[in-house]
Amino acid sequence: MNDQRVTAFRKVLNSLVESLDATVRVARWSGPEAIPAPLENSASKLLDHLGSANRFAADRYHGSPPVVACMTAMSAATKVLDGAYVEYRRHIEGGKEERDRAAEALDHELDGVKATAHQWS
Repeated sequence: MNDQRVTAFRKVLNSLVESLDATVRVARWSGPEAIPAPLENSASKLLDHLGSANRFAADRYHGSPPVVACMTAMSAATKVLDGAYVEYRRHIEGGKEERDRAAEALDHELDGVKATAHQWS
């Protein structure tokens, strides 16, 4: 599929998944060593990636059926991740157990979205 919209959305969605994954890893970081800079950098770009993905997800898609199906699948994945991140943010101000559960729930949603990545091709 050579549609530029698909390529651009896929890139943004992959960046969002990477940033959310980094956010979960940073939240669970418990070692005495500092958080690696690449991991922290990826997590710090989360809101930018989320905003970009949401802009793509808000569009209506026209074109060939494979393009529309791919864009629709990526839009659905973005909405799932956005909702999961909002829920995560609601619980991170609590105690350690609540933060851990929130990170685990976000990680679970990430795994679910990663399992649908074949629909984005």
